[in-house]
Amino acid sequence: MKKLSLALATYNEELNIVDCIKSCKGLVDEVVVVDGSSTDNTASLALTEGATVIRTQNLPMFHINKQKAIEACASEWILQLDADERVTPELAAEVRQIIQMTNEEINKYQENLKEKKLFERHQKLVMKHVTCNTQHKKQDKENVTCYMLHATCKYNAFFIPRLNYFLGGYLRSGGVYPDGVIRLIRKGKAYLPCRSVHELIEVEGRTGWLANPLIHKDSPTFQRYLERNSRYIDYLVEELKAESLKLKAKNKGFQLSTFSFRLLQGIDWIIIKPIVTFFSLLIRHKGILDGWRGVVFAFFSAIR
Repeated sequence: MKKLSLALATYNEELNIVDCIKSCKGLVDEVVVVDGSSTDNTASLALTEGATVIRTQNLPMFHINKQKAIEACASEWILQLDADERVTPELAAEVRQIIQMTNEEINKYQENLKEKKLFERHQKLVMKHVTCNTQHKKQDKENVTCYMLHATCKYNAFFIPRLNYFLGGYLRSGGVYPDGVIRLIRKGKAYLPCRSVHELIEVEGRTGWLANPLIHKDSPTFQRYLERNSRYIDYLVEELKAESLKLKAKNKGFQLSTFSFRLLQGIDWIIIKPIVTFFSLLIRHKGILDGWRGVVFAFFSAIR
């Protein structure tokens, strides 16, 4: 019987931690929480729920603590969640089933899901991020070929559809559903590079999909949404600064080129991207079907 661990990285999540862990009761064999020196009751509440709590610093790049939690898990399979995510009974049953399957059984299971339009975006994403370390990699020019043709490659991770709770309701359009995220991974075969706040887990081997969604309650109120947006913007600013410094070093002695780049970058980020993003989410991805929530989400996603 293959075992499953729950990995969490937290900071001031006392409102979420208990519900998150309880949603996994009966599914996981252990709970590992890496807490970034929370100033509230997050750590004590996690201990009450039977978790192993590892206290550390609250680093700006929070993926570092997520990776620490992953590495601290003892089970063959790891469910890496955020504290504001919830596992439904249907998803729990599917996870329990998939980790006990052989590779051949998983192949058949994936074939049944492949025709669903629900996973079109997932298929495009996984082709960019999957890698394979088996011998046939030398014969393949691209990881895409490896992903598509080699059925003998082991499944080491799974995308899980995510249903986002936003201002009192769920978003089912606007490009945010199924919002596939890699959350189920095999120990030692998937890693967070810890380079960007929006990065995906890097996987050695094949990546599959699950059908049942994970509930994501990151924005129950407008205030919470703005706070979260502000935090992401701070991280993105630091990333842009780093990119700018790299460009400056590369173009030393060519100040006009650097200035031109910054001007074009500013126009792109302040004018072009917000307009394109807003109408793309609202019209192309049918965010308007989510009503006023879809419009609000598209607007703030555009100016972020």
